[in-house]
Formats: sequence, structure tokens, C-alpha cells
Amino acid sequence: MSDRPVVLMDASLYVFRAWHALAPEWQDDEGWATHAVHGFTHVLLQVLEQLKPTHLAVCFDNALSTSFRNDFYPAYKANREPPDTALTRQFTHCQNVVRALGVLSLCDRRYEADDLIGTLAHRARNAGKRILVLSADKDLTQLLREGDEQWDFGKDRRYSPKDVEEKFGVRPEQIVDWLALAGDPIDNIPGVNGIGQQTAARLLKHFGSLDAIYARINEIEFLKIRGAGTLKARLREQREHAYISQRLSAIATDAPAPELDALTLRAGDPTEIETLFKSLGFGPLMRRRALACLSKRN
Repeated sequence: MSDRPVVLMDASLYVFRAWHALAPEWQDDEGWATHAVHGFTHVLLQVLEQLKPTHLAVCFDNALSTSFRNDFYPAYKANREPPDTALTRQFTHCQNVVRALGVLSLCDRRYEADDLIGTLAHRARNAGKRILVLSADKDLTQLLREGDEQWDFGKDRRYSPKDVEEKFGVRPEQIVDWLALAGDPIDNIPGVNGIGQQTAARLLKHFGSLDAIYARINEIEFLKIRGAGTLKARLREQREHAYISQRLSAIATDAPAPELDALTLRAGDPTEIETLFKSLGFGPLMRRRALACLSKRN
């Protein structure tokens, strides 16, 4: 395996961005819009052209209401509307594009894209490899260690472990406990009511972890934090919420994902690319870019 990082892409972010940002100017051969597929494919081709990865996995979400997290907390992500048929159709097209380009496409009904990425990141680290996570999702920063990087590819924003600490006030390995305290309304994770991100960061800077906060909870009232006594009471009253939120926020590293060898880019089939891209209403430029990526690999 080369010394290049293992690249792990959070596909849903780029599909949703394209869905909202682009006009539905492209259609598949049945008349359905393919603008989200077009935008996603553009980003994926940029990844292949600029990064020239040797190992790449593109992970999709397929567990909005069927995640293992819903088993112990049914309200998890219950605030989100299910995608409509038109968007679901485009997600399927995106997965077909990934596979046609000889790239590993992953999704699971019990594990989210974050968990698939986390599992592959864990395996890469055990193999002595660095990881490059392509996403803007703050939850995924918990995976970063020395030498790793998260890159919001579309907006060209990069985060090293040091950048994570500067942005959020906690180290990557503390992100789970930070979310356990502050919660995350996007995913319907409750956290501890009344504790925001800054207070959570201050607590973790002093105590180091959620377990340490509860082991030394009597120290809180002596901290120079406004309303320290009330804060202590809230933590005691909402201990269950904090630990449920910790379980919800922790990315799994045991999801059903293949071994790292499966992330090696495959040859791909130019005829399949031509047929698929034509059926999606893509123009000749996009097809030429895709074929160029394959030719450099074959």
C-alpha cells in the first residue's frame, strides 16, 4: 500500500449540497432530474483528478430511521424529514456512478456513513496509515489523530487535530464527550439542557472527560463558571441524558465494512461509463473527464 492517506468520503454531504445549489437542468432517460448526481459526480471527479488516491471509499447514508442508535433512542434523527422519491432516485444514481468509476461504494441499513468511515479509519490506523476524511461534518473530527486530516473538499476547508482544538476548544478525542454535554439539535441528540458548546469545552478542558466530570462533580461549584451551582445540579439531574448522548455521538468502529485492500481503485469499464453518463443526461465534457480518470488507472 502506498504512503498516501486512505481517503474516506462522506457522500451525502455533497449530494445534498448539489441538490439544493444546482438547478434541475439535467435529466435521466426517464425524465427525472439528475442535478444532484451531476454536482456529486463533479466533486468525485475532482477528488480523483487532484488527490490521485490509491485507496478510496465513498460512504452513503441509508439508515435514517433504522440505525442501531434508534434501538436505544427512538428519537434519534426523528426531527428529519425522509427524502422524497426524486432525491432517493438520485442517491441511487450516485452510487452507480461511484461503482462505474471503479471506486468502492458503501452503505448499510444499521450503520450510518460515519460508522462506515469510522470503521475504515480504525483499520487504516491499525495498518499504520493516515486518513483523509472528505466531509464538513463536525462529528467526524473525533476520528482524527496526528497526521490525519479532514477536508471539506467542496469549500476547501481543512482541519488537522490542532485545527479541531482551535475551532471547538476540545481535542478530537474529546468531541464525543463535548457532544454528550452540549447535544446536537441537527441529529436530535439531547445533551444536558442548559450546557452550550463553550461551557462543555470549559468543563472538558478542566476535567478531561465526561467520566471525570461525574467522578469529581463536587468540584464544579468551585470553578469560575457563571451559575456553577446550577450547572452542577443540571449535570446530576441529567446524567442519563449525558450518557445516552455520548452513546449516540460515538462513531462505531465495528461496522460491516471490507478490509482495506477493497479500497484499491479498480480498472473500471469505459463502455459502462459512456452508457451510464449518457442515461443521466451528462454532456461530453463530464464523460471525457471520467474516461481520463480510468485511462490513467488502466
